[in-house]
Amino acid sequence: MSTENEGTAVPPAPSAPPVPVDTPAASAQNVAPEGGAPTAPIPAVPPSAPGAPEQAPALAEQPAYASVGAGQGADPHGQGTGAPGSAAEAGWPPPPPAVPSYADGGGSGAGGWGSSYQQPAPKPKNGRGGLVAAILVAALVAGGVGGGIGYSLARNNDNNGTDSTTVSAPSGSGDVKRASGTVANVAAKALPSTVTIEAESTNGEGGTGTGFVFDTQGHILTNNHVVADAVDGGKLTATFPDGKKYNAEVVGHAQGYDVAVIKLKNAPSDLKPLALGDSDKVAVGDSTIAIGAPFGLSNTVTTGIISAKNRPVASSDGSASSKASYMSALQTDASINPGNSGGPLLDAQGAVIGINSAIQSSSSGGFGGTSQSGSIGLGFAIPINQAKHVAQQLIKTGKPVYPVIGASVSLEEGTGGAKITEQGASGSDAVTPNGPADKAGLKPGDVITKLDDQVIDSGPTLIGEIWTHQPGDTVKLTYTRDGKTHTVDVTLGQREGDS
Repeated sequence: MSTENEGTAVPPAPSAPPVPVDTPAASAQNVAPEGGAPTAPIPAVPPSAPGAPEQAPALAEQPAYASVGAGQGADPHGQGTGAPGSAAEAGWPPPPPAVPSYADGGGSGAGGWGSSYQQPAPKPKNGRGGLVAAILVAALVAGGVGGGIGYSLARNNDNNGTDSTTVSAPSGSGDVKRASGTVANVAAKALPSTVTIEAESTNGEGGTGTGFVFDTQGHILTNNHVVADAVDGGKLTATFPDGKKYNAEVVGHAQGYDVAVIKLKNAPSDLKPLALGDSDKVAVGDSTIAIGAPFGLSNTVTTGIISAKNRPVASSDGSASSKASYMSALQTDASINPGNSGGPLLDAQGAVIGINSAIQSSSSGGFGGTSQSGSIGLGFAIPINQAKHVAQQLIKTGKPVYPVIGASVSLEEGTGGAKITEQGASGSDAVTPNGPADKAGLKPGDVITKLDDQVIDSGPTLIGEIWTHQPGDTVKLTYTRDGKTHTVDVTLGQREGDS
């Protein structure tokens, strides 16, 4: 995923997974998510994070767009940040640490957030490629001759009544039936409710992503980075597998959560929403099925398992004006590429357990000569329990609501947790006066190491975990001060909107 934010390098997130190709990250690595559907890359994993590579990778939101690059950024709200490496809640989400690329490849601009609407097929190379082709032709000719002789002999044998060792499948007039638990059956039921989204800005830039039917009123759930280009007067369309295409409009979008809801214009009356599962009950090792439009190849189905849960991911679409997105993601090894962004991640029963959003991939490679890299088995999805709540809020008010503790935390590595900074964004207080953290007695310099039972190893990890809750929830924070460990209950406050 791309991790670039407003052109400034973002410090790597200690707990974040490696950064996907084309994703801006603190380490300046890029992660490319979707080439067709937008997918965001993941923030780079700080060296101190468990399993983190020696070099912090970029975030995976390289959205499932195309790619993400690492980099520091200005305040995600568009406001200037305070001290470098810090994120103040007063200005809302701090700049992300290493960020994975969106599954779709990042934001608009060079490369765009998704794959181009149609990519030319790679041209065959001269030289050895021609030789291989010639050999194939010769083999086919020889095969044709041999096939003809073989068929003739077999026919003669059949006519002569000789024994045959071949067995033919019984011919039946009915269609082949597949058990309800098979991938083919799940895909057959889910595909009709999945759409390929094309978003285009007023200047003609844009890309392709994925979405799925959320309700019978025509609402489609997807990633924010998939529709970002169409938010201010751009064009937005959604195409179903049967070829029916509808114009659409953005109902609401949440940059921080990387969730968006669009609505079909003149929506058909026979829409079938996908069943939503319970992402809290997902276990590592559970089977997964991903649907999307990787590199523009609509209605693609891939399979895998849940590789990990609660994976901290910070990402952005790679554009200069992009703000950071944070999630406590489901990690899957199902093949997710640029263009998969916004598509459903299903369980073995066909229920949606997440929204494919970011990937981590190698910095080299690509498809059809593009710079977007493909899947290496590290994909990240927003848990559906969180996405569902955000979507309902967007449909209701058009604006997202974020839970906050009212404190600015550092995004730098090596702090041993989420360290409350000495100063907030734009010179504001690091701890909001009379805010949740202030009421709980937290002070600048305190290092938060746990939220309930979840270990916190960085600022981005804390943000992602807080955002899995709702305003008004009470959480237990464990923190250190002057070498001593303390615990305190904090009732989360709220912030409305992305700015």
